[in-house]
Amino acid sequence: MPKVELNGDGRHLLDQLFDKWSLLVLAALCNRSRRFNELRQYLPAVTSKSLTACLRRLERNGMVERAVVSTEPVAIEYRITPLGRTLRSPVHAILEWAVDHLDAVEAARCHYDERRVDK
Repeated sequence: MPKVELNGDGRHLLDQLFDKWSLLVLAALCNRSRRFNELRQYLPAVTSKSLTACLRRLERNGMVERAVVSTEPVAIEYRITPLGRTLRSPVHAILEWAVDHLDAVEAARCHYDERRVDK
């Protein structure tokens, strides 16, 4: 793999894209636009506070946009931007890798923990 150098801004962007919820939110929005509560249902483990912070980070970085779809009552819809859509394949590949390799990672963790306890 060729060497890739990222400055502080690039590392900061990767930190934000690879935080706890961003990949899952992007994956959810790649399929279709969703309202906040739809995202909460799609990702039941995320808290409202964490989801709000995640959506704001993604919006600030140009990956997601929010749109007012009605005013009575106010309804906000989140959708992926063209820039965010460029992450569709990498996000899918990373999530698929996690599913495919979870057992191997768990085995490695157990092996590591056993070695640490024995010392």
